[in-house]
Amino acid sequence: MTVEAKGRAGGSVVARVPKATFRAHIADALRAAILNGNIEPGAQVIETALAEQFGVSRGPLREAMRQLIDEGLLVAVPYTGTHVVDLSVDDVREIYSMRVTLEIFAFEQIWARRDQAFRRELVARHDALTACIDAQDDAASIIAELQLHGFVYEATGHKLLIRTWESIRGRLQLYWAAHHRAHGIRGPRREGHDRYVEMALADDIEALKAEIADHMARGGRQTEDFLRGRPASAGTA
Repeated sequence: MTVEAKGRAGGSVVARVPKATFRAHIADALRAAILNGNIEPGAQVIETALAEQFGVSRGPLREAMRQLIDEGLLVAVPYTGTHVVDLSVDDVREIYSMRVTLEIFAFEQIWARRDQAFRRELVARHDALTACIDAQDDAASIIAELQLHGFVYEATGHKLLIRTWESIRGRLQLYWAAHHRAHGIRGPRREGHDRYVEMALADDIEALKAEIADHMARGGRQTEDFLRGRPASAGTA
């Protein structure tokens, strides 16, 4: 499947955008088309077709596509073009195992510096996630979950660590969005991050490390189960 294909309702996959702020509009619309499943995992994105659909020149389109490559939603494959990142069990295992190490490292960096501002912001992000789940807003709940987990990385001020987190955010978005669509759910379990936040604000870092490992293992297993249950033809280009 390529972006030249029509959306499920028979219309264009992405709507035309105003000529102002081309790159931002294109990136937002293309990201939405990927996450809502109108452009499937593994699909090739054709630059000329996108430029025609958006009614823009190829310059801002390329910039938007580069942004989504940086976000981890698109990948440039030598000799074959640019594709939406595919979903694989091996990839999920690698990302979730790396997340355990990264998140534990992030908390180790910030542990002695968890002041009141840190605590307030972590609780505020958890409350925002809960509100999105209660509103059954799947897209917003995915962003809110990423913002909750991303806070500890931001708080460290560790530039390489933050860039590494940002490099896997896009794939997590893609996995969660596909998983939620397949199972007809509107975000993670409401209580799914309660213990994570509780441990992050407590005084036992070893208990937090155990919770992070268990939390990531649950998420990884759920995503793997979803991928194993996909039809064999899903996600192919």
